[in-house]
Amino acid sequence: MLRALILSLSLLMCALPAAAQDAQSGAAMLIADEVFITADRTLVAQGNVEAFQNGARLQASAVRYSQDTGRLVIEGPITLTEDGQTLIFADAGELDADLRNGILTGARVILNRQLQIATLKVDRVDGRYNQLTKASITSCKVCDDGRAPLWQIRAKRVIHDQLEQQLYLDSAQFRILNVPVFYLPRLRLPGPRLERASGFLVPSIRTTSQLGTGLKLPYFIKLGDHRDLTVTPYVSSVTRTLELRYRQAFRTGRIELNAAVTRDDQRPDTNRGYLFGNGTFSLPRDYQLTFDIEATTDRAYLNEYGYFDQDRLESQITVSRARRDALVRASLYNFESLRADDINDNLPTVVVDGEYERRFFPKSVGGEVRLRLEAHAHRRNSDLDTDGPDDDLVTDGRDVARLHARADYLRRFTWSSGVVADVQAGISANIFDITQDASFDQNHFDLVPQAAVALRYPMLRRGRDGITQMLEPVVQLGWTRGSRLEIPNDESTRIEFDEGNLLSLSRFPRPDRRERGTVGAVGLNWSRINPQGWDSHISVGQVFRADADPSFTASSGLDGVSSDILLAGRLRSPGGIWITGRSLIDGDLNLSKAEVRGNYGFARGAIGGSYVWLKADEAEDRTEDVSEILLNGRYEINNHWAVNADWRFNVADDRAATAGLGLSYDNECVAINMTVARSYSSSTAVEPTTEFGFNVGLRGFAASSGDQRYIRSCKR
Repeated sequence: MLRALILSLSLLMCALPAAAQDAQSGAAMLIADEVFITADRTLVAQGNVEAFQNGARLQASAVRYSQDTGRLVIEGPITLTEDGQTLIFADAGELDADLRNGILTGARVILNRQLQIATLKVDRVDGRYNQLTKASITSCKVCDDGRAPLWQIRAKRVIHDQLEQQLYLDSAQFRILNVPVFYLPRLRLPGPRLERASGFLVPSIRTTSQLGTGLKLPYFIKLGDHRDLTVTPYVSSVTRTLELRYRQAFRTGRIELNAAVTRDDQRPDTNRGYLFGNGTFSLPRDYQLTFDIEATTDRAYLNEYGYFDQDRLESQITVSRARRDALVRASLYNFESLRADDINDNLPTVVVDGEYERRFFPKSVGGEVRLRLEAHAHRRNSDLDTDGPDDDLVTDGRDVARLHARADYLRRFTWSSGVVADVQAGISANIFDITQDASFDQNHFDLVPQAAVALRYPMLRRGRDGITQMLEPVVQLGWTRGSRLEIPNDESTRIEFDEGNLLSLSRFPRPDRRERGTVGAVGLNWSRINPQGWDSHISVGQVFRADADPSFTASSGLDGVSSDILLAGRLRSPGGIWITGRSLIDGDLNLSKAEVRGNYGFARGAIGGSYVWLKADEAEDRTEDVSEILLNGRYEINNHWAVNADWRFNVADDRAATAGLGLSYDNECVAINMTVARSYSSSTAVEPTTEFGFNVGLRGFAASSGDQRYIRSCKR
């Protein structure tokens, strides 16, 4: 007997019918330990039989082929593989020569190595349909000790359409641990390889203190290969809501729209809802178009229904292009505040913003020439040219437009002594047009030259153990001509002083305001890099100026002739710890601003947090100190159970702001998530709420099955 004897195609041509040799049906191949032909012209293959035909692979202990009937009688155990994904195991069977039609008994079907179907009998039709009689479907691990799987679907008949990747069930019964839960006379399920198909998605339960307990039942509608619509009714004793999501992919981009329409007891006889949308498109000549839409009917709706937790809506459309030496952008924004005390008509809600920047590297003089042009305009809906009854000292209807142009020359010199010098010189022009404000003239113009030189002396030391340390003192002297125009401050109301702008000629965030006069800065950077251990970095800096700038607020750290001392640092360990912090220390060694952020990642999870402290500053509309702690973390109890939590605490008010707790269970066939969240915030538009969530997802009816580490063991 020869093991793995490969018979030539000529032998198959003598034994198999012409249909099996048709060029359209593909070549046939048979491998077995022993092959012979009986007197009645029956081909018999025995021992480790393998047959290949039309992309199908059949493995069996013995195969008998009768030329008279054109049928294959197969002795098990049988394994039939199609497309490298669908597996059929059976005890015995009878198939035609091309393995496309026939019957398999005592069968088990494995789809995409995720979903398994046990059945008494499989009828194969045209190589496309598998009809399974008295079937049990599950994606859970089935143990040999007779224990029922965690869940299963039993049906009198299942039809598997291999072309459409669909499962059709008759008299389906869903069971949990072999206990019947519900019954459906007809049920259609997507196969595990099908990425998109119309049908119901996983339902979820949501309970809140305001809306009660409700059920969300999403239905996915495939509108084509490149677009779809998801319709989700959300019903509770308090609300009747219809949620919608539309997605479409184009050749050069995509869009997504999310919306909801609501009638509830919170605001009877009133239609409530929201519309959010976003999209991106690639335009000719490397341009990109992006847009966002955010709109709602009232300020409390998004928070009550858990759709959005920010306090401001931002809609925008932007066209931009970024290349190595050129940037161009044009944007249109519309803002809407959701804060109860804000009057949107008195806020700059419509904003137009554009910029163009270009870099040149002239070989004749060296260095870099940078040109920048920026246009900006913002408009308030109010028509008042004075401050109204809100008494916020801001003209209610003030509209501003400005044009900013700037040219800079930058060059770096490095001497043999190790000293590095950065030289900068330039000029900027600003034009302002201010309307609907009786306190200011309409037109303003200035031409501002500026120059700066910065010196740094980096010192490097390398140890034998691979540790590298760098110490770099730096000093800068800058000058900007002229005095500030008498214009309102609408854009640069919040100033951040950090290591990123220590050496800037102006630390205002927008060019409507610039620092003037002579300004100096000193700093010291120290870094320690250990390839095998801890990395750390510390920066210290301070700014000095000839004259104090009244536009800097007290909490910015930049008011007065000398700024607060900036102290910033970063720390990272190979064990998963990283910490970053920044603080401003005034002349009396008191903190005026501080923040610390950190994270620790370990084998079974991670924990992170932050602390922020800001002192009261009426110039920044902050009447009280801000002191807040935020903690969040996740811990995997074992391979299946995990818990996560987050907590935000307002230290200044001595009360919690938000808190959340989640528990999840994952294995090879099910994903369960339970959450509870509490928001303590309150205002005239928003009330404190508690929300409970519960979601169960069955694995196996999707293109991805998840992580293999979730597979359960059959050991008790």
